[in-house]
Amino acid sequence: MKSIMKRKINEVAVLGSGVMGSRIAAHFANIGCKVYLLDIVPKELNDSEKKKGLSLQDPAVRNRTANENLQSVLKAKPSPIYRTDFASRISTGNFEDNMSWLSNVDWVIEVVIENLEIKKKVFDNVEKFRKPGTLVTTNTSGIPIHLMIEGRSEDFQQNFCGVHFFNPPRYLQLLEIIPTPKTSKDVIDFLMWYGDLFLGKTPVLCKDTPAFIANRIGVFSIMAVFKLKDELGLSIKEIDTLTGPLTGKPKSATFRTADVVGIDTLVKVANNVYKDCPIDEARELFAIPDYVNKLVEKNWLGDKTKQGFYKKSKDEKGEKVILELDPGTFDYKPSPKSNMASVTVAKPIDNLKDRLKALHSGKDKAADFLRSLNFYIFQYASNRIPEISDEFYKVDDAMRAGFGWEFGPFEVWDALGIKKIVEQMTAANKKPADWVLKMLEGGITSFYKSENGKKKYYDIPSNSYKEIPGKSDFIILDNFRSNEPVWKNSGATLHDIGDGIVNLEFQTKMNSIGSEILEAINKSIEIAEKDFKGLVIGNNGEHFSAGANLAMMLMLATEQEYDEIDVAVRQFQKATMHVRYSNIPVVVAPHSLVLGGGCEICLHSDKVNASAETYIGLVEVGVGIIPAGGGTKEMTLRASDSYAEGGIELPELQKRFMNIATAKVATSAEEAFDMGIFRRGFDSYSVNPNRVISDAKKYAILLADKGYTKPIPRTDIKVLGRTALATLLLGIHSFRLGNYISEHDQKIAEKLAYIMCGGDLSEGSLVSEQYLLDLEREAFLSLIAEKKTMERIQSILTTGKPLRN
Repeated sequence: MKSIMKRKINEVAVLGSGVMGSRIAAHFANIGCKVYLLDIVPKELNDSEKKKGLSLQDPAVRNRTANENLQSVLKAKPSPIYRTDFASRISTGNFEDNMSWLSNVDWVIEVVIENLEIKKKVFDNVEKFRKPGTLVTTNTSGIPIHLMIEGRSEDFQQNFCGVHFFNPPRYLQLLEIIPTPKTSKDVIDFLMWYGDLFLGKTPVLCKDTPAFIANRIGVFSIMAVFKLKDELGLSIKEIDTLTGPLTGKPKSATFRTADVVGIDTLVKVANNVYKDCPIDEARELFAIPDYVNKLVEKNWLGDKTKQGFYKKSKDEKGEKVILELDPGTFDYKPSPKSNMASVTVAKPIDNLKDRLKALHSGKDKAADFLRSLNFYIFQYASNRIPEISDEFYKVDDAMRAGFGWEFGPFEVWDALGIKKIVEQMTAANKKPADWVLKMLEGGITSFYKSENGKKKYYDIPSNSYKEIPGKSDFIILDNFRSNEPVWKNSGATLHDIGDGIVNLEFQTKMNSIGSEILEAINKSIEIAEKDFKGLVIGNNGEHFSAGANLAMMLMLATEQEYDEIDVAVRQFQKATMHVRYSNIPVVVAPHSLVLGGGCEICLHSDKVNASAETYIGLVEVGVGIIPAGGGTKEMTLRASDSYAEGGIELPELQKRFMNIATAKVATSAEEAFDMGIFRRGFDSYSVNPNRVISDAKKYAILLADKGYTKPIPRTDIKVLGRTALATLLLGIHSFRLGNYISEHDQKIAEKLAYIMCGGDLSEGSLVSEQYLLDLEREAFLSLIAEKKTMERIQSILTTGKPLRN
């Protein structure tokens, strides 16, 4: 480990500024590196350059390729960069004038066109300028890595490796590490360590085989879908229903994914596997179906050509519609209505393992399709061991991190029951690899098991379970299921995660916050105060929390149970204040969506350790109410604290008011710092989402070991009174006159301003937290009774979108 940590990455050169190169450059800028992004020199002036009187020798012209490509990528949504000003860490240049910059860098990343001869020419140039020991990697997705080091120096060969990012590199976690026989073991170990800790990736060590791991298995699964579509007569939309979130796959499923990635790209990878794997037993499955080839011939390649398997159009009313391809006629038609009984049965099942079992046991064509697809994938994946990897867990890691599957193929197989599935596969003439049969013969009936919070895999050579390497620093709560929980109720579980720390895991739908979560927060703090030294609030769900349980609030409001609503709001405020004022440190570990009440829990913690990919905000205004779990109070308090630090009073208040009034959501942890939701110098984030809870645990231990003292409730919050209120009300009125907001929006904003200015106070005053909490609650109760608020909540619950009423 010491030799690994000696290597530092401060400056990086990315050679090739296409979509992938520019996005890789942006991600290195995200983590604080100085990045040089180089590309070719244009051979001709464009019209704009001609008008400006520029020549081919002007730097703006010579760097145009890199400049334009980078700017195009930076405009993309979702953004490749955490904060817009991080782009200043990237300097652009070209291959003719700026290769000397390579003498200063610690890592050179080649991302040029997929052509071996061109790559070799680039490496000729790299060799002239790189200093000994500099890492050199290629981002190729298909060219054999060992072919790239022919004729290179010994130092180059030892420090050279394939490092395959998946697009978009900020968001997709997979990092395939593909060494050559000459790559130094220290380099391999460093890339695995750095990829995890600094780049936030799931590094998977691959063999230098065609398409490596993820694309080999992922493209096979797509080709199997193509085959089964023809055999079972399912529509494109039906298959995307079956291969999307229903079965733990991304929303883009199969055909939509092909459109997004590019049908030509998919065809290229499949053709390469067909060409480069002559003895693959499933080689013929990689042969492209006629209808897919015809799409390429027609240049119907998906999103980039505006039509592929799907096409956007408008109906007779002018409304946007999505049409699907009929591969028989090559016409685009509305998706036919489908009634698949097994889907109807499975959809209400929240637990993915249980849902997969229900789908597998179905009796309709949807179940037939999924059974057949699983048999294909299980057989193919098991046969690839040890060709593409000696350990099968790497296949699961690659598919989860690179293709967004919730479970990899061997994890799905485990969920369905290996022994039963092998019997069914054998009967269907889809017999798995011999090592699986030998494993069962030896009495081993699962690929994985959990012990003491650690996940272990079946090691084929030793016929025993071993801990998965590189995961010891992760806390994955599924691995604690076999342990007796410290406490649990219907919506949450409290786990002992070791070293005197407990973790509260939310387990409701979307981790929404209702009475069971509030009970769990209070109970967890009480238990931690008695028997432990710290509490972490975190989970491994898709989202940390989508906020308060709106369905419950709508039901109570519809029945005019306002006393019940008052009690619920008081309970929420009590829970968040309990997070703030307890005898043990409470560290919250949010990730992904953290909205409304989820954000309020973070605001009241001793420390937040978030995922870099945290999308957080107080969004209650969007549904017609105001943050009443202490969120409005807390942002008023933080405005007050900023005054003491030299902030100008009214602008500081306005900034926080606008964040709430516009329901602004940070699109990264860095933006959450800018918005004042996270506190610089107090809160932190982990780039690798798998480390969020374990890092939060370390901070809880640190706070406890330093000697934690319960904070004193605040009574010194400065509110600005009527003068500031008048200014905010004038701004709100102007927005209404300009028709930027509705009449109901105006009412909400006025109540928010009233709270944040301290109510009807003639001048600036010092108030307590409880004073502001009472104002919050009063405003919430008045707004929840409004018909337009109930309409907004109903719209959110039924369509996912608020009305602008």
